[in-house]
Amino acid sequence: MSGFSDTERFPIPPVAPQRRGATGSRGASEIAERFGEAAIDQVAQRPRGRRGQLVRGWLTSFIAFGLLAPPLLALGLAVAIYRQARTDQLRPAEAIVVLGTAQYNGRPGPVFRARLDRTLEVYRDGNAPLIVVTGGRAPGDEFSEAEAAQAYLVVHGVPEDAILLENQGRNSWASMQGVEEILQPLGVTRILLVSDGFHLLRVKLMARDLGFTGYAVIATESPIRQGSRRELGYVARETGGVIAHIWHTRGPGGGG
Repeated sequence: MSGFSDTERFPIPPVAPQRRGATGSRGASEIAERFGEAAIDQVAQRPRGRRGQLVRGWLTSFIAFGLLAPPLLALGLAVAIYRQARTDQLRPAEAIVVLGTAQYNGRPGPVFRARLDRTLEVYRDGNAPLIVVTGGRAPGDEFSEAEAAQAYLVVHGVPEDAILLENQGRNSWASMQGVEEILQPLGVTRILLVSDGFHLLRVKLMARDLGFTGYAVIATESPIRQGSRRELGYVARETGGVIAHIWHTRGPGGGG
């Protein structure tokens, strides 16, 4: 066996000392040597490109939300109206408020009559001692809706002194404001609201705005039947009515 070691047979070349400040990562000078100036420009532009993508992404999301939010909110409101139309909340209260609608020469129309018949049931069962009938007089009418309602209830056995008239309102909000003027001095706060189901969410909202606790009572025998195309049309109209009421009472310059 020879007397020389492996290191003598295969000499190891000397390692050049690293320059101070050098690191294991590739710096800009090395990138420039291998790939040229274009690579440096590409590396420098990456953060700016990512920021642009983020801005475009947020802007797209904001626009999409702005386009989708109104119809989704309207759909949610329509569902709430539809559900309220099927939720009767009859219970003892201090007064019954029946919302007026069409009458003909002092005779309630079919929809109004259904509301009054439901009011009669609620009153006879002892749920409240007072009835407030609402609705003003349309141009050319001899009687107001409230007067037609009062006459109908009296004929069917309700004492006249148990009926209070709000006969100035030409729409639901004006009528409910008139109800407030009648019932507030009496200290009445809990009321039963009698109307067609699709109308009740808006009327309950109005009652709450006026300081009442309102409970929905559905005119179950109304000719506007639940699930009919006619009811769905009214639900769509009520959706706009609720939005208009919220804007009127809570929007810029509103009273709420």
